[in-house]
Amino acid sequence: MTAEATSAVPDAHAAQTLVRVECNGPVATVTLDRPAKRNALDLAMRAAIAQAVARLDADAAVRAIVITGGDTVFAAGADLNLLVDKGAQQVADIDLGQYWTPVARCGKPVIAAVSGFALGAGCELAMMCDFIVADPSARFGQPELAVGIMPGAGGTQRLLRAVGRPVAAMLLLTGEQLTAERAFQLGLVAELAPEGQALARAQALALKAARMPPKAVRATRAVLRQGPDLPLDAALALENREFLLLFDTADKTEGMRAFLDKRRPEFKGE
Repeated sequence: MTAEATSAVPDAHAAQTLVRVECNGPVATVTLDRPAKRNALDLAMRAAIAQAVARLDADAAVRAIVITGGDTVFAAGADLNLLVDKGAQQVADIDLGQYWTPVARCGKPVIAAVSGFALGAGCELAMMCDFIVADPSARFGQPELAVGIMPGAGGTQRLLRAVGRPVAAMLLLTGEQLTAERAFQLGLVAELAPEGQALARAQALALKAARMPPKAVRATRAVLRQGPDLPLDAALALENREFLLLFDTADKTEGMRAFLDKRRPEFKGE
């Protein structure tokens, strides 16, 4: 978490300058671009991320999204000046969750590329993505208890599901940080890239995901997200339902025919 000055009301024009969006074929990269403030997540930054992801989600040409920060920081946390003098109702009225909805509910694969610190709300943002690619400089943590609060955007529940209760409890209750290597060992990080290569590797993986049949991607992501919260029998039934529905898609026929013909498939999302 960082203590940076901010306006309580995001300015639409200012928000557009806080992230950079670049598209390379079907892969879009959203780069948090507030390096002087360590990508502190004030309302303007949150709005900029939300707007960028929502636009990309609606763009049919984009099939996968990478979210990244700089070489030394992904996002160092929330802006405490936004919160320090507010009570519970005032924070509820801000509705911080609205800024994360476009990321958490994006209809396309979203990958976090992390170098440097991903702390507090920055760690929560990374965990909202489908998976995380990090390099050895990455550090993950939820230090909210040190300033008298707790995570409020998934920092307890997503962390619990990713690394298990004992490690999650240790991180949350002490403010300790996970190194990239330890985060990889625990499964919080999906792939540990060489130093300085997190973004390149995340983009390469995003391109692979972007080339998969869109309906199968959506079905798989839905099962991955809903399944862990269901009893095993219900989760298996959900998986089987989505599995069967894909047999009525043109991309299923194209994918299987291409495999049998020993050629590259041409998926059209049908």
